[in-house]
Formats: sequence, C-alpha cells, structure tokens
Amino acid sequence: MKTKTIALFVCSLLGSQTAYSAPISFQQAWELLKQNNNSLAAERANVERYEHLKNSKGNLNLPSISVGANFTRLDNDVTLSGQQIMESTGQTLPLPAALLSSIGSITSTVTERDIFSSSIRAVWPIFTGGRISAAQDAAIGKKEEAQSQLAMETQARYEDLAKYYYSVVLAQQVLETRSSVEAGLTKHRDNALKLEQQGQIAHVERLQAEASLDKAAVERKKAQKDLDIAQNALTEILGQTTLVEPDGELFVNQSLPSMGAFVEQTLNTYPGLDLLDAKEKQASSLINAEKGKYYPEVYLYGDYSLYEDDSLASQMKPDWLVGIGVSVPLLENTGRSDQIKAAHSAVSQVKYLKAQARQDLQVLVKKTYLEAEQALEEVTGLNSSLNLAQENLKLRQKAFTQGLSTSLDVVDAELYLASVKTQQYVASFNYLISLNKLLALTSEMDTFDNYKNSAIPLTSAETQTLVNEKDPS
Repeated sequence: MKTKTIALFVCSLLGSQTAYSAPISFQQAWELLKQNNNSLAAERANVERYEHLKNSKGNLNLPSISVGANFTRLDNDVTLSGQQIMESTGQTLPLPAALLSSIGSITSTVTERDIFSSSIRAVWPIFTGGRISAAQDAAIGKKEEAQSQLAMETQARYEDLAKYYYSVVLAQQVLETRSSVEAGLTKHRDNALKLEQQGQIAHVERLQAEASLDKAAVERKKAQKDLDIAQNALTEILGQTTLVEPDGELFVNQSLPSMGAFVEQTLNTYPGLDLLDAKEKQASSLINAEKGKYYPEVYLYGDYSLYEDDSLASQMKPDWLVGIGVSVPLLENTGRSDQIKAAHSAVSQVKYLKAQARQDLQVLVKKTYLEAEQALEEVTGLNSSLNLAQENLKLRQKAFTQGLSTSLDVVDAELYLASVKTQQYVASFNYLISLNKLLALTSEMDTFDNYKNSAIPLTSAETQTLVNEKDPS
C-alpha cells in the first residue's frame, strides 16, 4: 500500500513526454527553465511593453507639431465694392459726383469661393495642473507592476521546477528500493528452491517465495513507469529533446535559519507587496490627475502658412503667428469630484490589501517553515526504524536458511525495510519542496546551493542525532 501511495503521489505531480542528455544539477535545470519557459518570456515581454509606454509618457512635456491642409467651398465669392468701403468709413469724400459714382461702382474679389490653405501648427503645454506628471507617475507604476508580476511568475516557476526535478529523484530512489527488494526476494526464492529440494521446507514455502518475487517484479515495473513519467515531464518543462537526467539527490540539512529570518526577508522582498505598492502609486497619480482638472491649462501656440491661394484675403493675412493661451475649466462633465473620491477609495483599498497580504505571508512562511521542520524530524526519526528493519531482515534470512523462520517472515522483513526507506525518501522530498518554497518566498532562490553543499546524506549516522542537536528556536 505504501508503494501504491508513492506511485500515485509521483504521478499526480507530472505530465507527459520529452528530452536532454548529460545529467544536470538543479541549478542548471533552473537556468534552462528561465531560458525556455513561455510564461516567463510572456512576462518579460509585458515588462518591455510597459517600459516603452513609460518612455512614451516623457514626450508629453514636448510640443506637438502638425502639418495641416484645408479646402473650403463658400456659397459665393467674397467681394467688396467701393460703395461698401465708403459706407464703412461713414465719411463723404470731397470729390466730384462723377468720380464718386465711378468709385462706388468698382467691385473687388477678396477671395474666391474655393479656398485652399496649408500650414504648420505647434502647441506646447507649459502648465497642465500636474496632469502630465500624474500620467508619467502612473506609467512608472504600471511598469513596476509588470516587473513584480514577472518576479512572482519566476518564483512560481521555481517552485514548480523543484517539484518536477525532485519528483524524478524521488522516483529514482523508489525504483532503486523496489529493485533491491526484487533482488533480495530473488535470492530468497533461490534459497527456497534449494531448501525444498533438500526437504527442509514445505512446497508452500517455496510457492510463497515465488509469489512474493513476482509481486516485487510488478512493483518494480510500476516504479520504472513512475520514473519514466516523471522524467518525461521534467524534460518537457525544460524544453529539451532528449531525456533529462538529474544528478541531484535527496538530502536534508542539520538545521534551518530561524523562522523569524525567513518572515522578515519575505516581508522585505516579496514581489507581491511591491506589486501592491505599484498599484498604490497608480491610484495616487489618479488623484493628482483628477485634481489637475481644477487648474487652468497654459500653453504656447504658433502657426506658419505653407501655402495660400492668390487672393486679397491671403495677401492681407500674415504668414505666421505665435501666442500664449489659457484654458480655465468652469464646468465639466467628467464628475471630477467623484473621480477624486473614487481614487482615494482605490488608495485605501490597496493599503488594506497590503496589510492583509503581509498577514497572509507571515502565516504562509510559518506554515511552510514548520512543514520543513516536520519533514526533517521525520527523516531523522526514521533512522532507528531503518536500522531495526535492516537487522530484522538479516535475522529473518538467516533463520529461514536454518528452518527457524517462514518464507512469509522474510518477505515481510524485505517489504518493511523498503517501506521505511520509501517513507524516509518521501519525507526528504517534502523537506526539499518546503525549503525551495521558503527560498522562493524570500527571493533567495540563488542560495539553494548553500543548502545543498551543507547537506547530510539520509543514511549517515550523523542524521540520527539531528533532532537532539537542532536549535530549539
């Protein structure tokens, strides 16, 4: 039953097929995943996107320059007569009546009904009530949010890799254990055949040995399949074309840094908190942008004519003009006061979310830390059971050859030793998963090799005293 549980556990973590060649360390696998993972590539592209958008907001401080052309058709030509000129002056010229009549009958075309013009226009905002700086701050906040999302995705992928990588290592250890059981039961079956031929044991004892061997072969094949599934899944997520062979091994450490150190580091570096800071910056910039709607907008402007038709109006119009303009909002329809209130509510929401996130992170770190300690204690606590199982197997094998023990006793001893080993492997696997989760939460993924270099082999005598030597803090 223990073997079946392990097989299901390994299978539940994994996926399907793929590849690599030489054995690789966990750190090498991590570098491969960072290069080939599509979700990380997508988040990096998202950071680049918001970096470009942030840079684009810097242009808001520059003038906008455009070239424009207009074609206008009037209902009639615009004309001006001498009579209209004299009437507009309100004065009577001291000229002979015939001359005055002649002047009054003169008509001049000011512009024809079809008008075409072209010019360069420039507008340069010099004061916008803080709306430009607010837009730039919001863009910076969005970029920082994208960076935090990338960091969180990186941590998630690191945790996933630890499960996939060490699932292969666990499957290898389980396979070795099942192979060892099969080898032991093969030797036991051979001994049973000899003893039966010598008349020292009953026929049923030899049948029991053969049945147990056949079952051990089935369990070994299942373990091999579990390893194939785990290895194919690891190869797939690393984007390789030949099966990846881990060169890592299951291990434990004598102790961990204090829980408080992990909690403090997490609260100082966790990218999810930085993401909320970025959202708070965006909400604050929205407040400034809405407040800016209450202030006047001051701008410089200019226009230079590129083309004009040959008309009196065009000749009278100057070629260029410059000026300064002011726009004062008196009444607008965007609901700026409620928009400001909404922005303040958004800031409050982010602050509450950040406070809750800090609480949740503390709970998560403490829970993960205690799980790592529990797994470490289980590994060390099983050493006495492992020693007992090894001695018991030796005694049962010797007793069987002397006719003092049954075949079932030997099989039970073999299976009990395998179950203790497997339980210890699973506990070590759980320790490594919890350890890597702690390293991800604290943004200390690069320090994993420090723990690996100070590792204690599972079967060393030194692990038997770990529980007593551990720092009680």
